[in-house]
Amino acid sequence: MYVIRWITGAVIFVLLLLFSLQNAQLVPLSFYGLLSWHAPLVFLLLIAFALGMAAGLLAGVMRTLRLKRQINRMRREHARQPGMMVPPFDAR
Repeated sequence: MYVIRWITGAVIFVLLLLFSLQNAQLVPLSFYGLLSWHAPLVFLLLIAFALGMAAGLLAGVMRTLRLKRQINRMRREHARQPGMMVPPFDAR
């Protein structure tokens, strides 16, 4: 599995590199006529990709934290019941 992950990452990197070499022309970026900026298309695509990845990671982190809080709440409720043992948390 480790090798497959590295191969997949290398293939994606090569594809993105080839994509970036084909899209190096300058494009204008305007903000309601107030600001105007010219940048390579690949740079703007990279920024959009990075913002999308950050948003996805943030959503995943928020879900993980919510689930951890729910697990802790359920453990506390389970521990309050008489005669019950709380299983140890196995964080792998």
